[in-house]
Formats: sequence, structure tokens, C-alpha cells
Amino acid sequence: MEISGQTKIYVIVADPIQQVKTPQNINKWIGRAGADAVLVPMHVAAENLKDWVLAMRSIKNLGGMVVTVPHKMAIKEYCDELTPAAKMVGAVNIIRRELDGRFIGDILDGQGFVAGLKRSKIAITGKKVMLCGAGGAANAIAFALAQEGISALGIYNRTRPKVDEMISRLKPLYPRVQLYACTDNPVDFDIIVNATSLGMSDTDPMPFNAGKLVSDQIVAEIIMKPALTPLLAVAQSKGCTIQFGLPMLECQIDLMANFMMIGRQ
Repeated sequence: MEISGQTKIYVIVADPIQQVKTPQNINKWIGRAGADAVLVPMHVAAENLKDWVLAMRSIKNLGGMVVTVPHKMAIKEYCDELTPAAKMVGAVNIIRRELDGRFIGDILDGQGFVAGLKRSKIAITGKKVMLCGAGGAANAIAFALAQEGISALGIYNRTRPKVDEMISRLKPLYPRVQLYACTDNPVDFDIIVNATSLGMSDTDPMPFNAGKLVSDQIVAEIIMKPALTPLLAVAQSKGCTIQFGLPMLECQIDLMANFMMIGRQ
């Protein structure tokens, strides 16, 4: 890859940033496509996000942004337009900069997560799912799972009002799915999803009471580094089927590149 004055710039924004795998995957996609573009990581704290977005607006060769923890919900306020999915979920993980400078936000996490489960031959329809977290990725995953026809969704989060707000948006759209706030006990769930950032550090607590897991359950992560999180290690020791976090990203790469129109602007 040769960087020139014609190269289109794409970025991923996060805090922390060291764990992201998107630059490697998107740049491989760019290489295969032969596009004159590059994606680079940018480490931006939450309190600086507004100023950072304002600065990005002035960069004329910016093509788009990938957005991850903890900015997915906050950054939607700085977009000029949201797709119907982003409006429904209330979060953004991908932004395209139009030729006129407008920022268009979309959310692909849910699609990527479900596609990753399907790639691993994990059945979703009719299953009872426990979702840990109520942030941007958790919201996207909740909507995608409901769309796939799960029978029930129990949501566990340390902040209860966020759970209630998520349920209030899901209920009118998916009346056949049983929706409720649950405890940290995974008993009786078919699939348990960690959609929090807990597990990126060895010192993090478990996102739920993993000691209660049993061998016929499926435990899925969205964390990509480390691949085998402490939660997945416990689940594996219990005989559970585990789903790593990376497939969620891998199944989004084409969607991300196409949404940002890499190689076509």
C-alpha cells in the first residue's frame, strides 16, 4: 500500500484503542480491492468526542469513520443523518462522509453478531437469550436477535433505567418476544451474550455470575482482545459452547467498506 496525496483517509475512534482489530481487517479489504485508501486508529476520550468530530468535519479527504466503545451512543448526536436502523437502535458504529461533507450514521453490530452466530451454526430462532449490557452494541444486538425470532430476551445491566429504556423501544416492534430485566443469574437461558467491555482486562469482574453456567448453554462475546476472555475461559471449563468476539467484526467488514463507499468516492 502506497500513501499519496490522493489517498482517502478512514478512521476508527475508540477509548481504549489498543484492542481494536478493524484496522487490520479493513486494510486487508482495501488491499484486495486495490483502493487508494487507508484506515487508521484514533484514541479519543469521551470528553473530547464533540471537539474531535468537529475537527474531522474539516478534513476534506476523510471518507468515513468506524466507531466503537464507548462512543457508539454519544456520536449519533453529531451525525447529520441516521439510517432507520441507527434511529431505532439509538447508536452508530459506522459513519460515511458524503461529498457535500454531511455525516451519515448507521449501526451494523447487530447484523454482524447474528451473522457470526449463523456462521458458527448456532441456532437463534425460538431461543431464550440473556444479554449483558445496555450500551450501543448491546442495543444493536438486542434488535437483531429480536428480528431473528428469539422467544425471550432477559437484559442484565448495572444501570436499570437503561434496560427499561431499551425494552420500551423493543416492545412495540417485537410484541411476540418476552422482554424483561433479569438478574446476573444465567440459569435457564439458552444463549448468554456479553455485550459489555468487561473482560478486556484481567482485573475486570465477570459480567454476570458465570459460576452458574451449565454445559448445554452457549456463551458469546463481543470482545476481540483477548480472544479467550476470562468469561469464555470459565464457560469453556464448564463445557459450554463458546463464540468468540472476532466473528462479529469479520462478518461486518464488507458491510462497513460498502457503507463507507471505500474505493468509490
